[in-house]
Amino acid sequence: MGSLDGRVALITGAGRGIGREEALFFAAEGAKVVVNDPGVEIDGSGGDTGVAAKVVEEIVASGGQAVASTDSVADWEGARRMVATAVDTFGDLHVVVNNAAVERNLGLADLGEDEFDDVVAVKLKGTFAVTRWAARHWRERYEAGDRADRAVINTSSGSGLLNPLPTQASYASANAGVAALTTVAALELGRYGVRVNCVSPSMARTRLTLEVPGMGGQPPAEGFDPLHPAAVAPIAAYLASAACPRTGQVLSVRGGTVTVNQGWTAGPAVHRDGPWTVAELAEELRAVPMEDPYDRLAEALGGALGVSGREQLQGMINALLDRR
Repeated sequence: MGSLDGRVALITGAGRGIGREEALFFAAEGAKVVVNDPGVEIDGSGGDTGVAAKVVEEIVASGGQAVASTDSVADWEGARRMVATAVDTFGDLHVVVNNAAVERNLGLADLGEDEFDDVVAVKLKGTFAVTRWAARHWRERYEAGDRADRAVINTSSGSGLLNPLPTQASYASANAGVAALTTVAALELGRYGVRVNCVSPSMARTRLTLEVPGMGGQPPAEGFDPLHPAAVAPIAAYLASAACPRTGQVLSVRGGTVTVNQGWTAGPAVHRDGPWTVAELAEELRAVPMEDPYDRLAEALGGALGVSGREQLQGMINALLDRR
């Protein structure tokens, strides 16, 4: 008996990387899987229908059930069609894993409007579109008396939640939006028996991270590889299982470590009864501790990539910005 026996799961961006590992893991746990992936390049260009088909072949060869979908999550009707594919092929839909993403890594001064929009369209709008069409189906089933457990697992990133990275204005913004959308959807869809959570992988070795310093090395010859994208799959499967009680949670995943994120939290405050003057506010805030984004990023990258100190961090940022 698998933890996902009898569940039908739609996984977007499932042709490669984390999504592929999730599709294979879900199928091994007993789920029937819609493998969605248009087979585009990292920047969203091109397309290859064989990418999704190959993962389906792997699942079927291992005794599982799967069907391919090559629609783009950024296409409103495409999002509707992939939900319909699950229902038409397997009779229902229990789980949506929103994993699809593209990247355009450029500094703000070089990033164009279309490049920004393309990333947000896939990561943020795509997460919304697929969830919206699934929610329509689930609302109808609930109103007809169906009380089956349903689940959405969104995918965010440390670049957007904890340490937004230089050259990722579009990607970080979209991923932060996905986390906020997770909370809204959890609060709204609970009435229909739908749980909504989010995984936030960090330092996973995928196409999107191979150019990050320290990520392109060879994996260990044996034993656990903490950078392998497969490390994320069991966490997503836990959130997808009918036995999971959690909703509205954002879980960061780095190797074997799972951290519960608690979102933006209120810090120190200053107060007065009446409007501030600029001089008064400047004086009062002088003694209030505030986190420096350079220090925070340097601390995070120190453990992962060996970056130490503001000067070394600025050098890395400059190198990234100079790639136009």
